[in-house]
Amino acid sequence: MNRTTLSLIGAATALAAVTGLASLTGGPSDDAGTAAKAASRLPVQRSTLLCPEPSSSDVSSTTYTAFTPKRSGGGADGGSGKAGLLPATSSPDDVSEENDPQGGKGDNDPVLPLKRPGAPVTTDTDSSGAPALIGTADGPLAPGWTVQQTTSIDAGSGRGLMGTACTAPDTDFWFQGASTAKDRQDFVHLTNPDDRAAEVDLTMYGSNGKLKPTSDESITVPGRSTMPVLLSTLTDQRAADVSLHVTARSGRIGAAVQAADEKRGGDWIPASAVPATSVALPGIPADATSARLVVFAPGANDADLKVRLAGPTSSITPAGHESLHVKSGMTSAVDLGDVTKGEPGSLLLTPEGGEGPATPVVAGLQVTRGKGSDQETAFIPATSAIERSATAADNRVKGSILSLVAPGSSAKVRVTASAGTGGGTSASQTYEIKGGTTKTVAPPKPSGAKGQYAVTVERLSGGPVHASRMLSLPQGDVPAFTIQSLPDDRGTVEVPQATQDLSVLNR
Repeated sequence: MNRTTLSLIGAATALAAVTGLASLTGGPSDDAGTAAKAASRLPVQRSTLLCPEPSSSDVSSTTYTAFTPKRSGGGADGGSGKAGLLPATSSPDDVSEENDPQGGKGDNDPVLPLKRPGAPVTTDTDSSGAPALIGTADGPLAPGWTVQQTTSIDAGSGRGLMGTACTAPDTDFWFQGASTAKDRQDFVHLTNPDDRAAEVDLTMYGSNGKLKPTSDESITVPGRSTMPVLLSTLTDQRAADVSLHVTARSGRIGAAVQAADEKRGGDWIPASAVPATSVALPGIPADATSARLVVFAPGANDADLKVRLAGPTSSITPAGHESLHVKSGMTSAVDLGDVTKGEPGSLLLTPEGGEGPATPVVAGLQVTRGKGSDQETAFIPATSAIERSATAADNRVKGSILSLVAPGSSAKVRVTASAGTGGGTSASQTYEIKGGTTKTVAPPKPSGAKGQYAVTVERLSGGPVHASRMLSLPQGDVPAFTIQSLPDDRGTVEVPQATQDLSVLNR
């Protein structure tokens, strides 16, 4: 999906208006062939994030962690900023001087108010009725603002660890690996951050094509509200591997899929990157007992793909899974078993040689750790490359693993661990990633850190880099874990340089 959200578009517009970075021709006498000056990248002025309802379980606890990385030059206006979240049913006007995210004491105080970049904040809740959250950050707190939601469920459907990075609103989402099978309860959570209602279409595809809906596929999500929808109620057809397409015909929404299985735990299914001819799925754990690949070709043509596993030293072709044919409009699923064979890796899908243009696809992995009654599941989507930086907000001194894959050329990245929520000093380390391999590391630990800390990955040079972070918090014999992909944080936007001094307008 297009991660350059409407909030970022609004930020670019605001930047152009405030700083005069607009392109003017000056009239017919100007040379029509004169090229506009090169665009410059400036920090966004405002970011919006949406967090779904964490859990309805009475034996669950949720931790929220918010963070904005330090950047040279600070925010777009160089001044102070605000960042915080409110329950989805609250009005944005509730964030007033009385309810100032920087420490006010109103009746609707925002959750996770940030005070400055580089200093994470956290809060916990044991409530089974914790609401969905809608939040904004502006000024120097906006570029790269990240919120992580981590839920531990002790028993019942979905027991284990569920985690998701709160997402920006958009109009188009693809989810791979959802299910309408009897042993699963998968909900898509739709959150509308705006005052006007949003019209949303939910379309599901199985191995034989589109699943027949039981009623109108369109759903109205009222303004400033959230709506969880059980996927199995949308169709009478039971399918273990489903591709879900969520589109907003009007308005914009946040969408997240929560998958729950009583025997194999569950997790949030992140949205896949926009359809692409080559995709990377980073961060299959070394001890994964199974990995199930789910791929969909949304266009009019079939897709023929090469399948490679990028390990610690090289890329190999998984035995028996050298290629994959994906029929247009039909979900293809392949059980890769314990594909990593005791070593961590990432899956790479590229076009198979042939005539005609390659076909874009969306993809996801369902990864399982443990055996028998002690199994736990997480999901890895096709993840876009880090252009500049990306952040995982909730990390612990024990249990965090970072996976970095360079599908093509070798690359260099810098990984920075922030101070902890209870203090400490940040730490950084630089890593080289050989082309066609996955580097899996425990991120650097901040000195004297207490509480949660954030990890930011910056691409310094070389080819594309895709990343994910695994958080492992075992529950007895259950290897409870969650995996969050790290797409670029879109902390900057391109703003065209003016070709003429705007002061002429005042002469």
